[in-house]
Parts: sequence; C-alpha cells; structure tokens
Amino acid sequence: MTPQSQEIATKWLAGAGLRPTRQRVALAELLVGDGKHRHVTAESLFEAAKATGAAVSLATVYNTLRAFCEAGVLQEITVDGSKSYFDTNTHDHPHFFWEDEGHLSDAPSDQLVIQRLPDAPEGVEIASVDVVIRLRRKA
Repeated sequence: MTPQSQEIATKWLAGAGLRPTRQRVALAELLVGDGKHRHVTAESLFEAAKATGAAVSLATVYNTLRAFCEAGVLQEITVDGSKSYFDTNTHDHPHFFWEDEGHLSDAPSDQLVIQRLPDAPEGVEIASVDVVIRLRRKA
C-alpha cells in the first residue's frame, strides 16, 4: 500500500461519513486505493488483506462490508441466493456472472434495454432492479 492509496481510502470513508478505523482503512485501500472499480467476495477481500499483513478477521471483513453497503459506497450483488459479491461501482448497471470461473464483472450498460417493468403490488414501490447475466463456456 502507498500513502496515495491510503489517502484515497481515507477520503472515500470520509465521504461516506464512516470513521476511518485501522481495519476500515486497510480494507478500503484494497477496494478503492488504486481508483479502479472491483467486485469482491468477503473471502477474497479477507485473503487479500491477509496477503498485505493487515490484522483483520473474516468476521471484521463481513461487518465492514455491511457497513460500507449501509453507507452507500458498496453495492451487494447476490448470486444463487447464497454467494454475495460487493461492487465499488454503486451506479445502476448490469453484471455478468461467469459460472465456470465463479466471478462477477460489469456488463455494458448501453447494450441493456428494459422496456417495461411489471407494476409493483399495491402499497409498495420498486427499490431497485438487479440484472445478472449468467455466462458459461460453450461445450
């Protein structure tokens, strides 16, 4: 990690109104320190943190990712109802889920056309629409 990546991470946390604890800064550096968007699982972020020598537990990683989502700086994308990915790009956009490799990537938003959504049942509103396009290699 560099002083620049730590500064980017600290500003990212401050912009979300989050206190910059040592663990949050370490994880934020891995998420946004290079200025690029990424998709991570709690497990992959935990492994990356361990590789840098950061002293964080898997439970801390999960709790921190939840706090980042609640603050609106991460988006959670659930695949198969059991696997969650966390995306640093919080703008509405579709995703590719690569079944063979088990990873998530952004899909081109400009190619997605949704002409009409069904009406929401009475008394509720649509909060969001998640589009995950599943891919697998041709046989």
